[in-house]
Amino acid sequence: MNLHDLIRDLREPNTTKIVLVVADGLGGLPLEMGGKTELETARTPNLDGCAREGVCGLSVPVLPGITPGSGPGHLGLFGYDPLEYKIGRGILEALGINFQVGPRDVAVRCNFCTVDDKGVIADRRAGRPTTERCVAMCQKLAAIKVPGVELFVEPVREHRFVVVFRGDNLGDKVNDTDPQQVGAEPLLAVGEDEASQHTAKAVNQFVAEAGRLLKHDAPTNMITLRGFARYPKIDTMQEVYGLKAACIAVYPMYKGLARLVGMDVVEAGATLSDQVETLKKFWDAYDFFFMHYKYTDSTGEDGNFDGKVEMIERLDAEIPKVRALNPDVLIITGDHSTPSKLKSHSWHPVPTLLAARTCRPDAVVEFGESYCLRGGLGQFEAKHLMSLAMAHAGRLGKYGA
Repeated sequence: MNLHDLIRDLREPNTTKIVLVVADGLGGLPLEMGGKTELETARTPNLDGCAREGVCGLSVPVLPGITPGSGPGHLGLFGYDPLEYKIGRGILEALGINFQVGPRDVAVRCNFCTVDDKGVIADRRAGRPTTERCVAMCQKLAAIKVPGVELFVEPVREHRFVVVFRGDNLGDKVNDTDPQQVGAEPLLAVGEDEASQHTAKAVNQFVAEAGRLLKHDAPTNMITLRGFARYPKIDTMQEVYGLKAACIAVYPMYKGLARLVGMDVVEAGATLSDQVETLKKFWDAYDFFFMHYKYTDSTGEDGNFDGKVEMIERLDAEIPKVRALNPDVLIITGDHSTPSKLKSHSWHPVPTLLAARTCRPDAVVEFGESYCLRGGLGQFEAKHLMSLAMAHAGRLGKYGA
């Protein structure tokens, strides 16, 4: 029996409320040996208060030593084993902008990037252009025609956009064309099987034409593609947990993740304060709320230690408004670590706190990596967080006689 089948057998109806706050890329590293992480440096009286009243630990997004993308990191938090449910990023981005993906579609997440005169990548994110520029560049790319496929080019946000290839006999086993580093040229797409080779051929034609069209549009003068994906079969949170779930996210990809597992995506506004107001507005309509906060991740990726500290402090300031709603279970964690020291996602376990009336007290008095290492939850795989939430919410019965 797998974990989802077990939960289906044990789940019980209740009116309790669960709130999952995900500070993207929350975990960090000290800049110097013996120093403090971004979370430990930040002034977080409200998060510390939650930690003292709840129970803490460190969650492992996939497995020890494995660095997760945002998709696997969130699926684990939702209780879906990221090793079993391997979801391409393209489908998440497409669902995030509410694009209706069909059975003949392969979706892919794309970046505008900057290349020099030799075609070498100088900036993987094209200087984070405005969304308005992203829209304008996508309109240019929409004119591209590739024989044998129908193309849809849709803007997402800043440097990110989605391309959907629609046609017969298209596969999604195609490598990323993003080399994940500056100083290298974009890679050619290569398919692993016959259907994916058809996709790769169309991709390479599209990219070549995109390079020609964008040649004089620096910094958005080239594109990279990653996360080729067809629509997967996945059970919803309602089917697994019996929960009516809502997503309160600003960035499209996280809306896509939520839609994939059957959450309703409600209008979240543009700021964290707006998101908290949305939480209040829909409080009576749902059992489970996923609230996503992006900027702890983007500052980490930019290598901005002080900026990440500030973003953590902004999150802390909103926590009293969430607690004022008296959720039966409040979980605060991240989908992965993004240390500003590394400027990237990392494999390090993620600080996690769970506050509920049924918590067994531990010795944690501050919310930070060092304290969470000694917390009552220990180090655990993130896929078990939802069963803990369900138990503390009084929604799981006894196993066995």
